[in-house]
Amino acid sequence: MAPPTALDVQSISDTQIATFLDRLSVNGVSARRSKAPKMGGGIAAHASSDMFKSPGYGKPKAKRWDHRLNEESSSRQPSSLKGAAKYLKNPGIISLGGGLPSSQYFPIEHIDIKIPTPPYFSEHATKESGVVKRIGKHDIADGKSIYDMHVALNYGQATGSAQILRFVTEHTEIVHRPPYKDWQCCMSVGSTSALDTAYRMFTTRGECILTEEYTFSTAAETARPMGVQCVGVQMDAEGLLPSHLDSLLSDWDPAAHNNAPKPWLLYTVPSGQNPTGATQSLRRRKEIYRMAQKHDLYILEDEPYFFLQMQPYTGPNAPDVPPPTSREAFIGALVPSLLSMDIDGRVMRLDSFAKVIAPGLRLGWITASEQIVERFVRHSEVSTQNPSGTSQLILFKLLEETWGHAGYLDWLINLRLEYTNRRDNICYACEKYLPREVASWNAPMAGMFHWIKIDWQKHPSYSPESMLDIEDKIFHATIDGGTLTSKGSWFRAEIDNPGNDMFFRTTFAAEAEDQVTEAIRRFGHALRTVFNLEKPTNGAAE
Repeated sequence: MAPPTALDVQSISDTQIATFLDRLSVNGVSARRSKAPKMGGGIAAHASSDMFKSPGYGKPKAKRWDHRLNEESSSRQPSSLKGAAKYLKNPGIISLGGGLPSSQYFPIEHIDIKIPTPPYFSEHATKESGVVKRIGKHDIADGKSIYDMHVALNYGQATGSAQILRFVTEHTEIVHRPPYKDWQCCMSVGSTSALDTAYRMFTTRGECILTEEYTFSTAAETARPMGVQCVGVQMDAEGLLPSHLDSLLSDWDPAAHNNAPKPWLLYTVPSGQNPTGATQSLRRRKEIYRMAQKHDLYILEDEPYFFLQMQPYTGPNAPDVPPPTSREAFIGALVPSLLSMDIDGRVMRLDSFAKVIAPGLRLGWITASEQIVERFVRHSEVSTQNPSGTSQLILFKLLEETWGHAGYLDWLINLRLEYTNRRDNICYACEKYLPREVASWNAPMAGMFHWIKIDWQKHPSYSPESMLDIEDKIFHATIDGGTLTSKGSWFRAEIDNPGNDMFFRTTFAAEAEDQVTEAIRRFGHALRTVFNLEKPTNGAAE
């Protein structure tokens, strides 16, 4: 079954998901801000999404999750030092309390960054017509900005700075419109750190968590040293199968899983799943959410590729599908998130700037109920402390002072089209160079990865050799030919269960299009060599 296309999404009414009128739009941000109290953005200033989001009149409050939080999380108390920072806003206060260094000893006076001007986003256009933004140490005192290095380079709160938290809270409301009242955002040090914190909040040694049967390897590698094992849920072209999720939980046998109790934590990557590239349709996401309600699951919705949903794949020499004609059309073309249908507050959504701005910033955010965000903050206060001030400040200059919400959505639309071209290029190369006798694939509709299935049972040594041995031969033959791919077995959720199918993960995100084409040609040559296949008569593989 081929993956659905992003533009196939239709508005489907659902009596379980309420509709509310206090919706924020890009054009409504200025009016919202004009009615809000003045933002306090000094050193280590308190910040909460409640300062920036709609009041949520008529929406239900989230369920309580005390029964899902582990002993470590439940026992954490607020940081004494972080809490004392609230007094810094008092007029005339002289602080001898916190160990905050004076900014006069920060050996940086200013930073200049050059930023694209929408809609001219290319490297060449940025070089020629980009705008230079100067970040000074004392811009607030000089009346030039509401955020500067004097604040950003000092200690901050675990929630992140008010200046950038306001932007991501508004962005979350514009795109996802969480349907319960007490949702909040909190900045994170990227989604990997946020996932580690979530595990430490929810899991206990000896338990299991649920994931796709092929999963982000770091997600599984983070859990295992904590004594938590991953249980893989079967997948199809749309990702995780709700029917198997249901049967797995309904028939859970602790004896078959080292006496582990029935799992209740689900980790999933709904869009452009890593490694398979699968994207859950709207119907699939609703089915998964209903299974979560039936079995009282809590969901970790990891969505680094959400905005890399692409145009439908039409194939070589076929006309392209017209792109979204407006920002509203772009948002409407995205498959709605699990967060957007979460009436219970049973979803923690992990967002990141890694795939849409830059991974080295190590900056993202979570969205969850007030109770869960408060516990997340308690963990972060004594571990990461606060996200990088430099990263927050750079993104503030980019997103808030230069692009605004409109410009950021324009950038995301640009990425959609860029990644569509890259996806199309690797699919064209596969159609030209890979031997169809043993290789098959579906064009991904989101993300960075192309997942290629290999019919390993057609290998000449199929009977005496195992699947993993043949996989290793293909991997090294590809390396010898000058291309690096990733073995599908690296991503198995259950490392002692290799499954019955063979896959290789390729990515179209980094290399130039001609290099990707050449890499696929080399991969095709390696497959033909390992499987002793004849070279094509049209010479395509060579």
